[in-house]
Amino acid sequence: MFLLAVLLYGLSMVYSVFLWRKGFQKDNHVNYFLLLAGFGFHTAAMLLRGFRLNQCPITDLFEATIFVMWTIVALYLVMGIWSRLRFLGAFASPVLFCMGVFALMPGLDLVHGTRPDVPEPLTSFHAAFMALAYGAFGLSFIAAMMYVIQERNLKFHKLQAVFSLMPPIQRLELAVGRLLVTGFVLLTIGLVIGAFGLMQVKHPQVYRGDPKIVWSVLVWLIYLGLIVMRWKFAQGGRRFALGAIGIFVFVLLTFWGSNLLSPLHNP
Repeated sequence: MFLLAVLLYGLSMVYSVFLWRKGFQKDNHVNYFLLLAGFGFHTAAMLLRGFRLNQCPITDLFEATIFVMWTIVALYLVMGIWSRLRFLGAFASPVLFCMGVFALMPGLDLVHGTRPDVPEPLTSFHAAFMALAYGAFGLSFIAAMMYVIQERNLKFHKLQAVFSLMPPIQRLELAVGRLLVTGFVLLTIGLVIGAFGLMQVKHPQVYRGDPKIVWSVLVWLIYLGLIVMRWKFAQGGRRFALGAIGIFVFVLLTFWGSNLLSPLHNP
């Protein structure tokens, strides 16, 4: 099921090339429905996995990756109801396809040892909020990419910036900011739930320096700095968009490593 979803994300990525070549001057529903169909297979794969494990499917790096992908697609499908934001899919599909190929790599889906005795509801809520947070950050990354492209077209007086159906850069900047704040709030809630759950295990101090915990706090601080820079010091525009892009690229490149090094998340 998940392989079929990745193939549909790949088809969406290929179709996005044609939208790019046309300068996003034609509102086409094909890309949206390709991602919608992929989302259906993706959801089925997660449900089957969850029923087989009889718990929220977040037991290894494979499941964590597909959970984050699922939230990105789900948020896009909601936002894509508005035609002006539908072209987010053209930027989202390459990200989803690459993440899907990475998730399918051999060795990520393994049976691990016994995890700390954290209450299952807390574990599920923690994972859900964290995945939703990274999904919001992923969409902010995509909106920021759209902003940079639109800003560049306007700077060089390209006609496709005038005739493009993509949102104006002011609306894109607003979308990036709101998605970042949403993701930051969800990340904060997820970290708080995770910390409370960790307090329920014996000897929680053993995990104080866990690489995944340190990495998560670092990501929280970096996003906090970007948000403060935006609203406190009025650092918006291209610099703000590049910050959103750079931070999410850092998250993508380091997420798997911190997870594999973590005794708590990878026992």
